[in-house]
Amino acid sequence: MSKIDDIADTHDAGIADNAKRLLWAGFMAILAAGVGFAIRGGIFDNWGSEFGFTGAQLGEIGGAGFTGFCFGIIIGGLLADKIGYGKLVIAAFAFHVLSAFVTFGASPDQEQATAYEFLKWGMFLFALANGVLEAVSNPLVATLFPKNRTHYLNILHASWPAGLVLGAAVGWFLDEGMGLSWKLQLSLYLIPTVIYGIMFFGQKFPKSEASAKGVKFGEMFKDVGLLGAVVVCYLIVLFCVKTLGLSDMIAYGIGFVLLVAVGVLTKFSIGSFLLFILFITHALVGAVELGTDQWMQNITGNILTPGQGKALFIWTSLVMFGLRFSAHFIESKLKLSPIGILFVCAVLATVGLNLTSVATGFAMAFLALTIYGIGKTFFWPTMLAVVGDRYPQSGAVAMSLMGGIGMMSAGLIGSEGLGYAKDRFAGEALKAENEALYEEYKAAEPSQFTVFAEVYGLDGAKLGEAREAEEPTADQQTVLTADIQGDRNTLKADSMIPAIMAVIYLLLLIFFKMRGGYKPVEISREQIAGGVEGPMEA
Repeated sequence: MSKIDDIADTHDAGIADNAKRLLWAGFMAILAAGVGFAIRGGIFDNWGSEFGFTGAQLGEIGGAGFTGFCFGIIIGGLLADKIGYGKLVIAAFAFHVLSAFVTFGASPDQEQATAYEFLKWGMFLFALANGVLEAVSNPLVATLFPKNRTHYLNILHASWPAGLVLGAAVGWFLDEGMGLSWKLQLSLYLIPTVIYGIMFFGQKFPKSEASAKGVKFGEMFKDVGLLGAVVVCYLIVLFCVKTLGLSDMIAYGIGFVLLVAVGVLTKFSIGSFLLFILFITHALVGAVELGTDQWMQNITGNILTPGQGKALFIWTSLVMFGLRFSAHFIESKLKLSPIGILFVCAVLATVGLNLTSVATGFAMAFLALTIYGIGKTFFWPTMLAVVGDRYPQSGAVAMSLMGGIGMMSAGLIGSEGLGYAKDRFAGEALKAENEALYEEYKAAEPSQFTVFAEVYGLDGAKLGEAREAEEPTADQQTVLTADIQGDRNTLKADSMIPAIMAVIYLLLLIFFKMRGGYKPVEISREQIAGGVEGPMEA
C-alpha cells in the first residue's frame, strides 16, 4: 500500500463496508460516460459522410448531449434524497442501454431526417444517463467519505479523462486503423456500462447527511435561495432561447416562474452569498474546461497538424487522470486547502493557455498543454468538494445544480463563445492583411454571441479547400495564416476566464483566512431547525 493510501486511510475510519465498492462503481459509471463521449466525438465525420449531415446538423446532435446531461443531473439531484440513489442508478443503466438501441436505429437507408432524429435522441438519452449518474455519484461519494471529500471526489472524476483516453485511442485505432463501422465502435461503451451495473447491483446505499438528519426538501434549497436560483434560471433562459428557439419574452417568463417557485419553496430565502459566488465560478469552470475541450483538438490541430492535435488531447487527458489520484497528497503534504488548490490551478491554466497561443512546434505545445492540463485537473471535482464541505445540509441539491450550471455554461457559453472568438479573430486578421481577400472568403452569415457585435468569420467550405490543397496558392496561404492567427488570439482571450477565476479564488482564500481558515461544516440541530447560515455567511 502506498504512503498516499496510508494517509487517506487515517481519515476513513468508520466508513461503510461497501464504501470502496460504491466508489469504484461510480468510477466505472463515469468511465462509461467518458468512453462514449470520446467515441461519439470521433465518429462525427462518419455520420457526416454516411448521412450527408451539415456541420450545423452535427452540432445540433452534439448539443443534445449537453441538454440531456443538464436534465439528468438537475432532475436526478432533486430526486436523489426523495427516492434514493439505487432507483436512480437503475434508471441511468436503462437510459444507457436504451441509448444504444435508439442510436443504432439510424441507417443510411432511411430518410435523412429520420436518421437525424435517431442520432439526436440517442445522444440525448446517453447524456441523460450520464447526468443522472453524476447526480448519484457526487453526493454519494461525499456522503461515504465525509472527512476526505476532495481526495475521493478527485479519484471519482479521474474516470472522466480515463474514459476520454480509452475512447479516443480505441476509436482512433478501430476507425482509422481498421475501418470498422461506427456502430461497432460505439457499442464499446456498453462494456463499462455492464460492469458498473454489476458493481452497483444489490448494494445498500447510504442516505445523504442532510436526509439522514431529517433536513426537509425545502430546507435543502435554503442555501441556494434566490441568489443561486438566479444563476440557474438565467442559464435556463439561455437554453430556452438558443436550444428550444423560444422568444425572449417566453424564455424570461419561464425563468421568472421558476425563480418564484424557488422563492415559495424556500420562503423567499436570499440564500448563501458564498454559494452564489461558487455557482458563478463553476459556470466559468464549465466554460474553460469542457468548453475549451470541445475546441482544443481543432485549434491545436490547426496550429500544428490534426494528428498532433489528437495526440496532445490524449496526453492532457492522461495528465488529468494521473493527477486526480494525488489530491489528498497535495492537501496534506503541501498544506493547500481546496481553495488553495483551485487558486494554483487557475494560475497554471492561465499560463498554459497563453503559452499554447504562441506555440510554434510540437515540443512547445506539449509543454504548454501539460501546464494547462495540470491546471484544469482539479477544477470540477474540487469545486464539488467545497460545496460538499460547506453545505452538507443541502444534500444532493447544491452539488447537482452546480454540475448542471457547469455543463450548461460549457454548451451555451464556453463552446459557443470560443466559436464566436475564432470567427472574429480570424476575420479580423485576414481583413487587416488583405481586405479584398477577406471579402472573397468571409462567411455568408454573421456570427453573434450574447452582447458582442456581429462579426463575419471565414467561409468553412473555402477554408477547407485551402487546407486540403497540396500546394496552396499565395491567397490560400494568406487565408490559412489568418485562420491560425485567429486560433492563437482565441486561446489568449480564453485565458481570461481562468485569470478571473484566480482572482475569485484569491479573494476566497483571504475570506477564509480572516475567519480562521477553511474548515468543513457539519450539520447542527440549529441548522435543521432554523435553516441556513445566512446570505453573507460561509
